[in-house]
Amino acid sequence: MKFRKTLLVAGLVLAAAPAMAAAQDDGEKSCFADFTPMTGDVGAGTLPESAPYRVGSPSLSQMTIVARDPAQAKRFDSGDYDMHTANETGPDAGRYLFTVFETGQAGIQRTDLRTMQTTTIWSSPAAAPALNSHVAFDASRWTPWGSFLTAEESWNDPGQPVSIYGRLFEVTNPLAAPADIRMVHRSVIPRVSHEGLAFDKDRNLYFIDERNGSFIFKYVPANPSATNGDHYFAAGQTFVLRVGDGLTKEATGQATWVPLTNFNGAPLPGAVVVSDANGVSGIDGRATPRLAAFRGTGFDRPEDMEIKTYGDSGRQVLFVATTTNHKVFAIDLSRNTVSLFVSRDTIDMATGQPVGAAAFSNPDNLAIDADGNIYVVEDQPGGVEDIWFTVDRNGDGVAEAMGKWASLSTVGAESTGLYFDRFRPDLAYVNVQHPDSGVDRTIMFLAPRTCRGNSQRGN
Repeated sequence: MKFRKTLLVAGLVLAAAPAMAAAQDDGEKSCFADFTPMTGDVGAGTLPESAPYRVGSPSLSQMTIVARDPAQAKRFDSGDYDMHTANETGPDAGRYLFTVFETGQAGIQRTDLRTMQTTTIWSSPAAAPALNSHVAFDASRWTPWGSFLTAEESWNDPGQPVSIYGRLFEVTNPLAAPADIRMVHRSVIPRVSHEGLAFDKDRNLYFIDERNGSFIFKYVPANPSATNGDHYFAAGQTFVLRVGDGLTKEATGQATWVPLTNFNGAPLPGAVVVSDANGVSGIDGRATPRLAAFRGTGFDRPEDMEIKTYGDSGRQVLFVATTTNHKVFAIDLSRNTVSLFVSRDTIDMATGQPVGAAAFSNPDNLAIDADGNIYVVEDQPGGVEDIWFTVDRNGDGVAEAMGKWASLSTVGAESTGLYFDRFRPDLAYVNVQHPDSGVDRTIMFLAPRTCRGNSQRGN
């Protein structure tokens, strides 16, 4: 493979990962890992918005499958397309792609990947959500029981007026007709500025508060085998991550999970409980972990998260992107240890030198392909924004190298929601968010159909 040769030239002595070695031996290639790591910037506006990525693989093609109409003549579509997921279980699994609108009139859209028809599936009876009634939907995650989760990336700092936002919502029937959609606020989850969500193999739910000096959380349901959200969210205990004594920001090493609630979800004595203007009460997930009794380890703008499962052991590692200081962390969920996965000190596959500040900034989104490779998506303007492929050969949670896999050229935009199809290892999807043109897009990447995906990412 091209990237393997580059690594050898750079003098990196790395053991071949099993999936990659197998692909080398039998002539088949991994769908998305066969690329030449790129250098430099693509330049703003140098490519058409309908196919806006410079990619490191000549065999990778791209096409627009959703393009926003800024006039919204046919349907409500407030733009700012964010995270993706698909209906990963149940009837017609893999047929529908979901994304959300990170706006003051937040919404959810569903694309039928057979017909390529896109529908806005959640709105008020007046055909669009009331302005500021729900804002900044960011997260998109399919649940183990077959529903859709999203949440608001908006919450107040301690001492400010209590926000009505910071809520986690479940769409209990996401394949229904829009008029029948049921969306429920799951108030057992503390109020935070949400982005990433992830379920582990035991059905614990992980989430973050996206703010400088903020925290990583875990919700452990009282009924992990629940077959619906009403039962899953009826009772459970929420914890915050503490690394060491919790006093060092973005620390690595041994960690513990500090409880904020009891087993049923009731706040522990001393936790900060707030009531918003709608009369809804809940734990303030930003204020409570700042108290000594509940101290969590602060991370600077934790954003997206993904869980990777390793081999037959079932060991799982939670990866978390933290934007401000340009880092991604790896949390081994069985050993409760935290390591620094990538940073500006990680070796660039193209040069053999640390990637540095000029090349790597503001990691935001994460994704895992069918071979278990981790991708890091920057939050930068089109023209300098990149998607990076990472290499962690020994699975120790510290990447040996990373390479520039794709670069976005659209003026004023950033990439969001990179998602690798769980049923077609040759397909991936990414959103182009808030371009100056106003035309947000969902781009589909197509790898050669002869490639092989090993579906090792499961969580």
